[in-house]
Amino acid sequence: MTVYRPIALSAAFLFLFAVIGAGLVAFTFDSTAEKIADNERRALLKSLNELVPEQRYDNDIFSDVVYVRNSELLGTSQPVPVYRARKNGWPVAAVLAPVAPDGYSGAIRLLVAINVDATLAGVRVVQHRETPGLGDAIEADRSDWILGFKGRSLSDPPEERWKVKRDGGAFDQFTGATITPRAVVKAVKEALLYFQTHSHELFEKDPIPAAQA
Repeated sequence: MTVYRPIALSAAFLFLFAVIGAGLVAFTFDSTAEKIADNERRALLKSLNELVPEQRYDNDIFSDVVYVRNSELLGTSQPVPVYRARKNGWPVAAVLAPVAPDGYSGAIRLLVAINVDATLAGVRVVQHRETPGLGDAIEADRSDWILGFKGRSLSDPPEERWKVKRDGGAFDQFTGATITPRAVVKAVKEALLYFQTHSHELFEKDPIPAAQA
């Protein structure tokens, strides 16, 4: 009996520590989850406002969102959020969050802002795993390449020239890295094609919470 008592005590202490540890992890998660979500919301809103400046709209662009599906043109089978900017109730721009699935190192997540006249308000990369020093030139703070989409449309350049120059298109590629810009150009073009077909219904739909998408 005395032989097994130390083992039983050790097991009890280990169990107690495990319970306390799990409780601390749960408490830490609960106490920081709201802050993390708020930080993510602020970062997203900052990106949205870089593309569609606040003075252009008067609605809550973060909450005025619908979720759409189109794996062919939006690069994913998952629901894609579309943030809508309005002024006095009138549509101003839509910011789509498509995916370029064929980046060099995997999927590249984008924000593509399209004005109601079907011209681009701008494009930003929000997540990627491209090669540092090469493919990461798609980031706005690495180079001004991504800024070159502003003002473009499916007629500027013509649709058949929505490619990198190496493929006979109008867009620059990077030295030593063609796959990454090729994937982004294709994804932006396809987002424009989606908007061209669905713009009216995008602005007519009621906002949909993420949990119901």
